[in-house]
Amino acid sequence: MLDVADTDGLTVGQVSTRVGVTVRALHHWDEIGLARPSLRTAAGYRLYTAADLERLHRIVVYREIGLGLDRIRAVLDDSAEDVPGALRAQRTQVAERIDRLQQLSAGLDRMIDAHERGLLLTAEQQAAILGPQWNPDWPAEARQRYGDTTQWRQYAERSASRSPEEWQAIADAVTGLERDLGEAMEAGVTPGSPEAEQLVERHREIFSSYFPITRQMQVCLGRRFEADPAFAAHYDSIRAGLATWFRELIDTHAVAHGIDPETATWQ
Repeated sequence: MLDVADTDGLTVGQVSTRVGVTVRALHHWDEIGLARPSLRTAAGYRLYTAADLERLHRIVVYREIGLGLDRIRAVLDDSAEDVPGALRAQRTQVAERIDRLQQLSAGLDRMIDAHERGLLLTAEQQAAILGPQWNPDWPAEARQRYGDTTQWRQYAERSASRSPEEWQAIADAVTGLERDLGEAMEAGVTPGSPEAEQLVERHREIFSSYFPITRQMQVCLGRRFEADPAFAAHYDSIRAGLATWFRELIDTHAVAHGIDPETATWQ
C-alpha cells in the first residue's frame, strides 16, 4: 500500500525511480493526458500525489501485459469499458505469442543441432533412407572438416527444416542419377554429347539441394570423385571406371561454359 504522506508532492525524477519508468515516458504520458501530476508548487513545478502514483502503477501493470496506451486509458477512465473482456483478449494474444515463441525456440534448437550435427536423422532413419553402406559417423567427420565453411552453414540451414520424407526424395534422386550414369557409360555416351550434358546438369541440380554448387565447384567434386579412394570405389562399384568417366563428362561440360578444369577452384 502507498503511504499518502510519503508520496504526496513527488517530483518527476522521484516518481521515475519509484515506478520504474523513464522521465521521458512520464513526460509523454503527461502530454497525452494519460497520467498528469495533480499538484503544482508556487514556482510552477508539477508534483505527483499518492493517487497519481497509484494510477501510474496501474498503467505500468497494464503496459507490461501488452495493452496499448489508448486501451489503458479506456480501461482506467471509461466506465463502460469491459475490463475483464479486455484482459481476456490480451490473455489470448499473450498465449498466441507464447506459442509463436515456443515454435521459434524449437526452430532455433533444430538450427543449433543442424549446425553441430549436420544431419537431423536418427541412426535408424539414416540407415533406412541412405542405405546400409551409409556410415552415421560421416556427418560428424564432415563437420570437423568443413564446419567453418559457408557451404556447411548453408547445408545446416537447409537440414534444419528438412523432413525425413524430403531426405528420402533426395536419396532417391541420387540413386536414380547414379543408375542412369552407369547405364549411360554402358551405352557409350561420350563427353560433350547432349546426353552427357544433361547428366552433368542433373548432377549439379541434385547436389545443390545440399548447398549451392557452381560449375567450378562441380569440377572440384569431379576430381574428388576420381581421386578419393572412397568416392572412386563407390562409383566404380556401379560401373568399372565410372569415376574417371564422370569426371571427364564434368570437365568437358565446364570447358563448354568457359571454365578451365585445370585451374578451377572451389568458388
